[in-house]
Amino acid sequence: MKRFARLEQIRRMDPEKDALEIYRLSSAYEFPWDFTRALELALYRTYAVPGIGRLLAETTELTDRPQKRYDDTTLLLDAIVEHGFGSEQGRTAIRRVNQMHRSYDISNDDMRYVLCTFVVVPRRWIDAYAWRRLSRHEIVASAVHYRTLGRHLGIKDVPGSYEEFETCLDAYEEAHFAWDEGARRVSDATLALMASWYPRPLAPVLRASTLALLDEPLLKAFRYTPPGPVTRDLVRSAVRMRGRAVRLLPPRRAPHHARQNWEIKSYPNGYRLEDLGTRPVPGVRGCPVRHAGPSAAVSTDLTD
Repeated sequence: MKRFARLEQIRRMDPEKDALEIYRLSSAYEFPWDFTRALELALYRTYAVPGIGRLLAETTELTDRPQKRYDDTTLLLDAIVEHGFGSEQGRTAIRRVNQMHRSYDISNDDMRYVLCTFVVVPRRWIDAYAWRRLSRHEIVASAVHYRTLGRHLGIKDVPGSYEEFETCLDAYEEAHFAWDEGARRVSDATLALMASWYPRPLAPVLRASTLALLDEPLLKAFRYTPPGPVTRDLVRSAVRMRGRAVRLLPPRRAPHHARQNWEIKSYPNGYRLEDLGTRPVPGVRGCPVRHAGPSAAVSTDLTD
């Protein structure tokens, strides 16, 4: 198989009708490592919105059990990609996500913003660091895939195109990124989790490297000291070099799904999708922050 054969295959498909299959080819064959890193960053960005970061701190899931929360979120989202919305696995994953979200008072605006990060952050990451840029077909298919997910999650006023997703994300971050003590604890716990995947002596280097990949608004919201320009340039250049090296490799012949990632560590003996995720925490029924927007509705056909 030639290096760009799968891209040629994608370009022969319909990005609207074949959105899930195109997204699956991109995430599981063309860019599995990049999608993993980009979706990690996408979820991480949401902590800088105080209404989100503070709620996550209040539940203690990401501060006390960060590995399990990381694993569960990754496995639930990727089950939909691997098996499809109409499959038993996909329906189970969506049901669990809805059950978790309805336990808390989360505004529709916050839910829509999180959805926007799943569309925009991977595109920006891949265009900056991967072995090739995303094609227009892949960009459109990603927007369609997450628009469909948003419908199943009962999110209202979901953007209709990639450009609308991007505009929504940038405007929301500009309006809402701010300091919050609880969100900073969640951020610190997440950075510590990522460092824990590697030998302990590397932890300071890994933390500095991660911060070097963050943009200024994100660093400012968490009140992190920005890495120096030399560190930032070295780290970003190293990630770009990885992309160039991957370009020289033969194309992947078997899919690599998130459940195969070595960072997933909570279930050495396997897992059931219906058992993943959080359960309501006593005393944390609602978000500590009052929201102006309406709470997200729950898709009736995918909840108990």
